[in-house]
Amino acid sequence: MPKLKTHKGADSRFQVTGSGKLMRTKCGKSHLRRKKASRTKRLYDETIPVSSADRKRIGRLLPYK
Repeated sequence: MPKLKTHKGADSRFQVTGSGKLMRTKCGKSHLRRKKASRTKRLYDETIPVSSADRKRIGRLLPYK
């Protein structure tokens, strides 16, 4: 069986926790943030788990994580 390649775009966007959960960042984080409230900007900083519907699809892109 040949080695599988890791999808580099997915590798930079998703992190895997020690327990094996796939985590992602929220969208809308990079620009147009000046007009948003401080509380809203803080909410963009946290990572949230990937939904169960997408977990299998994204897991295929990251075979060794």
